[in-house]
Amino acid sequence: MIVPVILSGGSGTRLWPLSRKNRPKQFLALVGDTTLFQQTVKRTRKLESTAAPIVVCSEDHRFTVAEQLQELGITGSSILLEPAARNTAPAIALAAMQAVQKDAEAVLLVLPADHLIGDETSFVDAVKRAAPLATQDWLVTFGIRPEAPETGFGYIKRADVVSDSGFKVAQFVEKPNAETAARYVESGDFDWNSGMFLFKASRYLDELQKHSPAIHAASVKVFESAQPDLDFVRFDKAAMVEVPDDSIDYAVMEKTDRAAVVPVSCRWSDIGSWSALWEAADKDADGNATDGDVITLDTRNTLVRTHERHMVATIGLDDVVIVATPDATLVAARDKVQHVKKIVDNLSSAGRGEHLAHRQVYRPWGSYDSIDMGERFQVKRIVVKPGSVLSLQMHHHRAEHWIVVSGTAEVTCGEKVFLLAENQSTYIPLGVTHRLRNVGKVPLELIEVQSGSYLGEDDIVRFEDVYGRA
Repeated sequence: MIVPVILSGGSGTRLWPLSRKNRPKQFLALVGDTTLFQQTVKRTRKLESTAAPIVVCSEDHRFTVAEQLQELGITGSSILLEPAARNTAPAIALAAMQAVQKDAEAVLLVLPADHLIGDETSFVDAVKRAAPLATQDWLVTFGIRPEAPETGFGYIKRADVVSDSGFKVAQFVEKPNAETAARYVESGDFDWNSGMFLFKASRYLDELQKHSPAIHAASVKVFESAQPDLDFVRFDKAAMVEVPDDSIDYAVMEKTDRAAVVPVSCRWSDIGSWSALWEAADKDADGNATDGDVITLDTRNTLVRTHERHMVATIGLDDVVIVATPDATLVAARDKVQHVKKIVDNLSSAGRGEHLAHRQVYRPWGSYDSIDMGERFQVKRIVVKPGSVLSLQMHHHRAEHWIVVSGTAEVTCGEKVFLLAENQSTYIPLGVTHRLRNVGKVPLELIEVQSGSYLGEDDIVRFEDVYGRA
């Protein structure tokens, strides 16, 4: 039985402003109608004898993961919440410990959540070819056959043949300069390091204990602190921060004598920049990749993405990236997009919020969009999913007016509980306990007008919450 392990970390910096810390690129539909995370999960379902996935993610993304799995109809998954990010070696260790609880012989297929694979048939075939090696206690990584002397990836040098389709790993190589990368590709002995793996969970833990005993011991302590919470597994933060921060490559793969590589050509991309997304996207006759309401004139080899309420027109551009969101717009030369992280760092240093979350913020019950704000007021468009309910809460510094645009709302305001239909409204005074519930079968949409001396999201006292939030 193959157990997919989906590593869903990420800080949302490389594809800013579309990706943010609270919604990194794996949760976005960048290519196609489903998100990269969902495409990764769906890819594993094409394998025979595949168990429900184990997802390792941050606490901030737990409801997004759960919702996107639910949209795919995936049940029985384990969602492990990292209270602190400690890199891939500890994350995989926790997943391996979770897997061996159910099956001592479990084979893990470890996949980053944010990669794009254009030829899934070839990828599935590569996993099938690698499976016998994994059962023979090899730690298998998948090497992507290089299409060009790329300097943005690490490389794997192949050694002796160990099976019909696998090779022993001779060397892992860091990202090279252009001259070295060209030499690697010309030799035919190197593959790109994909960061995807297949191995027995027990074998990985044995190798981790052998080569990085401090990580293994600290990870065991973290796993012993596991506490189920709804559909999630929580771990003690104090124990987690004591785990050494290291990648699987450094902690295990570069040290073990049981590392094997299975080469594959599957139109793989880690979507590590806007230029990488342009390369992977469908383009028009002028080489332009567009998404949204876009008009191009005398424009070539350009990426333009915009949101549903904003039209973008371009004239006389070559090799440019334009990405418009409701609260930020990026315009960059396509060969300079690797510097986007500097913009994010500047926003963070300035104490601005555009690097953290979009204007539209997703919650387990639905979403809200901050339409307008000013001194002592804020206007939000709130959408509540059918059957969902917000927490029973109170605010110290603000009052609220609710106007129902569509759907039916059940409102709790102090001791009163009543229904509001389309075009009806109510007032929630400052300091009064209140709650909102969608009792209908269609999304509930309303406009909320807040007024008061302080309008921050941390001015909230929760008394009851079905989602386990404090």
